Amino acid sequence: MFKRLFGGNPARQSGLALYNACAAHARTPDFYARWGVPDTVEGRFEIYALHVILVLARLKGQGEQASEVGQALFDSLLRGLDDGLREMGVGDLSVGKKMRKLGEALYGRARNATEALEGLPDRGALERFLKRTVYAQAPDADTSALTDWVIKAHSALADQDLSALLAGQASFAEVNG
Repeated sequence: MFKRLFGGNPARQSGLALYNACAAHARTPDFYARWGVPDTVEGRFEIYALHVILVLARLKGQGEQASEVGQALFDSLLRGLDDGLREMGVGDLSVGKKMRKLGEALYGRARNATEALEGLPDRGALERFLKRTVYAQAPDADTSALTDWVIKAHSALADQDLSALLAGQASFAEVNG
């Protein structure tokens, strides 16, 4: 009982740490300034979600502990979105409806991104996914730099020691070029 009250759940702590790592890396200015990701609420949501999806893809099929950490990561993302909506002034009565839509959007993106990643080295599905989601507000943007980064990040996470991820430590590929 005390562990639940005082945050002693290791999976929850690791999930929150992974979410914080995802959020910190998603704030890298080059995503927006150099690669044309719209610097809007929607654009930032897409990059945050993409980071979380990449980590979830790495944790998928890695056992019960990885599943618990992955769920805690997803829950942390949802809490962050809920907090963000409230900070933007969305009323309590509207937050539930918006969160339901965001949750559905996240599940759909996770499914589509996973399919695109499974199709590598063919980049086509991944490029189309990024065009539909991240670049939906910038349909003429070039997706190649972000596509390259996603492939590198996916590979870097695959090479990362699972125990580090389960402890809440994620390293993403550098954003450059």
